[in-house]
Amino acid sequence: MIEIHSNLFVGDEKDEQHLCREPGWFFIHACKDPYHRRAVGYTGRGAPKDHPEYLIAHRDGHLFLNLVDTNDVAYVPMEIVEAALEAIHRNLGTTKVLLHCNQGQSRSPSIALLYLRRHTNRFAGMAFVEALQTFQLLYPPYSPARGMADYVRLNWDRYQYVD
Repeated sequence: MIEIHSNLFVGDEKDEQHLCREPGWFFIHACKDPYHRRAVGYTGRGAPKDHPEYLIAHRDGHLFLNLVDTNDVAYVPMEIVEAALEAIHRNLGTTKVLLHCNQGQSRSPSIALLYLRRHTNRFAGMAFVEALQTFQLLYPPYSPARGMADYVRLNWDRYQYVD
């Protein structure tokens, strides 16, 4: 688990398991299995597409995302990323936030990178490649699957910081 911004931590499911009973935390579970699956209660291959929480499930102190680590950017829904960014921004002022996925290498750090891009000036004046290299120094385990890497690259300008 690495603190990448004041009270914003990125990690993996072991970090979540360690902190899950600690007070003062908001958790964003950026992975379908087992977190979204348990929260919504489905047992098949995927959540029922007509379920009202198909993509995103809110629970007290938790946001569960139906997000898989894929090689195809088409399976990275913008609604999920937007919900995660909003939840981070809304909760950082009052609590610590743990943004995690299963291994802490792809989904959660990609969302964290976009959070820093949108809500801080950390990457001001940097081209995408330079910002990515800077983020990798801040969060060395970053190793996104192609789908998440493409999502970040293709949407980089969309998440530009506006003061």
